[in-house]
Amino acid sequence: MSNVHVIDHPLVQHKLTLMRKKTASTSSFRRLLKELAALMTYEITRDMPMQEVEIETPLEAMKAKVIDGKKLVFASILRAGTGILDGMLDVVPGARVGHIGLYRDPKTLQAVEYYFKMPKDMHERDVIVVDPMLATGNSAVAAIDRIKKTHPKSIKFVCLLTCPQGVAALQKAHPDVPIYTAAIDRELDAHSYILPGLGDAGDRIFGTQ
Repeated sequence: MSNVHVIDHPLVQHKLTLMRKKTASTSSFRRLLKELAALMTYEITRDMPMQEVEIETPLEAMKAKVIDGKKLVFASILRAGTGILDGMLDVVPGARVGHIGLYRDPKTLQAVEYYFKMPKDMHERDVIVVDPMLATGNSAVAAIDRIKKTHPKSIKFVCLLTCPQGVAALQKAHPDVPIYTAAIDRELDAHSYILPGLGDAGDRIFGTQ
């Protein structure tokens, strides 16, 4: 699991604990997710390439470092990935956004694609795929399979929660893709929900059942 990064910053863990509570309202869950996603983004983008530009301070000219946010793509796995997206865009507002529509077949548990839209010139871009949960790993694997066909410079996968089964499935299919998560929970239940988990992230974000 050398390619798995658990973001254990105290603020991340604190907010995740509040989100796990079944008593958390839809509005508080949504707010906490946005805040937690922003905090995680600082760690996920730690190795972003930078370049020097000439600027003028109030006192003199200097060379200073900047990132090119337009070269970064946040690829959201619909629908729950949208909840992470807002917090990440607060930190890197210049990033481009892609969407991958997938749903889980209730019988086979396999991911079925219904929508795919990415920015142009993906070969010049670094992609961060976002989805709150990495459970069976089927959706993440399918999403990354599809994104790799666009030949991006690099791919990372970001989730709030995962479990050993999800990590193993994604690493087996895409050993070159690092995983960033706030926690690795115990296991999956018979319905492929993460335990102890936080329930269905999409339902909790959008107030549905």
